[in-house]
Amino acid sequence: MSEIILISEIKVLIEGARISAARAIDHERVVMFWHIGKRIFEEEQHGKDRAVYGERLIPYLAEELMPQFGNAFSARNLNHFRQFYRTFPIVYALRTQLTWTHYRSLLSMEETEKREFYIQETAKNNWTARQMDRQIGSQLYERLLLSTDKEKVLSVARNEKQPDKPQDIIKDPMILEFLRLKPEAAYYEKDLENALITHLQEFMLELGNGFSFVARQKRIHLDGDDFFVDLVFYNRLLQCFVIIELKTHKITHQDIGQLQMYVNYYDRIEKLTHETPTVGILLCLEKNDTVVKFTLPENSNIFASKYQLYLPSAEQLADEIEKEISKQKELGQEEFPNNDA
Repeated sequence: MSEIILISEIKVLIEGARISAARAIDHERVVMFWHIGKRIFEEEQHGKDRAVYGERLIPYLAEELMPQFGNAFSARNLNHFRQFYRTFPIVYALRTQLTWTHYRSLLSMEETEKREFYIQETAKNNWTARQMDRQIGSQLYERLLLSTDKEKVLSVARNEKQPDKPQDIIKDPMILEFLRLKPEAAYYEKDLENALITHLQEFMLELGNGFSFVARQKRIHLDGDDFFVDLVFYNRLLQCFVIIELKTHKITHQDIGQLQMYVNYYDRIEKLTHETPTVGILLCLEKNDTVVKFTLPENSNIFASKYQLYLPSAEQLADEIEKEISKQKELGQEEFPNNDA
């Protein structure tokens, strides 16, 4: 038995060393590309006629380097190296968790804060380049800004501040393009649930930091009646249960009442004394914030989040942001009506 444990431990050490070695090699490669970009930029600045010299320099370098070192040093890539240096001018600030593929995707991002957010989140969550690209494509940064301000988003990404309320972790809309369900097709809530469980890893990535899966179709027995909660998660950052009910229709006050019952059950039966109140999310195809507002008491921990089965375009997300701003203005006017009359 001890030999089996020994072999298992040695395998873990070998795999860990391989991963560390691969990361070290990747980082050295990134640093090399940075230094090449720096030298190209400096050489261009020293040229007598910078514009003409710059146009000739990179094609000349590519012609000299490619026969010996391959296509990694094509004119296009050398241009990337130069841009890499100009975008990230401090070599010691480069993150060891990010590969060249990560950085190349970030080069096209003009907003400094947005780029910093994805760097911090990638390093913190060990996202692969593909996972990071998916988060950029789903416009994670912009979606988080719908629920909170820019400084809060960046401070959480930097680990300077932990989420302290449910709004900090709930995305609206949630992007579920990985389910490969066609928006125009007919499907039931059970189909949606099965698809989410099948793609649980992707769904966890979409949910965000600190989530762990607890149960599906969790049975609640109340005085002879049985009820089944669609999905139960736990968020270790907020230290609370998160209950998700799936609706493939526009939500009603009956849906909200059902979720409120589940949340009450978890708060009174499952929650420990050191944990924070349970959060409920109605994940729905279409929501009505006014119905939610007037069905629930103020400061409720129940939220409606719309889901999309396709990646949003910049225009669609801009519309969502504009709607959210208008909605907040309307709510503000309702709470503080104009008394000038």
